[in-house]
Amino acid sequence: MFSEVTTRRSADAVFDQVAGHIVGGELEPGTALPGERELATQLNVSRSVVREALQRLAQAGFVEIRQGGATRVLDYLTGTDIDLLGRLLVRADGSIDAVVLRSMLEMRISIGADATRLAAIRTTPELATRLTEIVKRLAATPDILEKQDIDLEFWAAIVSGSQNIAYRLAYNGLVATYGPLREVIAAVVKPELDNVTGHRRVVAAVGKGDSKAAERAARSLLESSSAEWTQLLDALGQA
Repeated sequence: MFSEVTTRRSADAVFDQVAGHIVGGELEPGTALPGERELATQLNVSRSVVREALQRLAQAGFVEIRQGGATRVLDYLTGTDIDLLGRLLVRADGSIDAVVLRSMLEMRISIGADATRLAAIRTTPELATRLTEIVKRLAATPDILEKQDIDLEFWAAIVSGSQNIAYRLAYNGLVATYGPLREVIAAVVKPELDNVTGHRRVVAAVGKGDSKAAERAARSLLESSSAEWTQLLDALGQA
């Protein structure tokens, strides 16, 4: 099952290979992994490298290490966190998982709308000024990828303004996961990026401290590209 590790830092490569088999379903929950000696032989690395990788897998929630017993695969969906999204989104063959992408989209809308509500409740003159300046740059930029970067800056400011640390960390995770698909996502969300009026409505509501209006405006803006997302998800689901 396992292939020889010849590149990259050995423990990293072992971690990625075993985690890939778990996420891919080749190693189901409850499955006992080979012992350290056998794994080291299969992977052509030292036992210390295997031990380090297994400890990291255990810390990440992929396996359970039992002293004197077998190391067994856990159900990663109940034991891991948002850092796993990137691996789940892009399969081993390079294809995109439509269900994971849809889940991320739903999470983005939910967090964005509620973070905007909180940002309105906790608004400051500095936040309103910063958002206004960001939207001016968005309106003046014709390049789609630059628009996307500015839009990410806009939502980062909103999430930071919400003063919700959990939302901020979740947002960071989403942005990091979207990274490899930057150009694809930019094309899909073009209606949202071009919706300068929608961005201005968000800024106005946040600046006034109107939490209900801010939440509505944010949700409307984030759903500007719903048709494009649906088309992409349908295409991925049929792939």
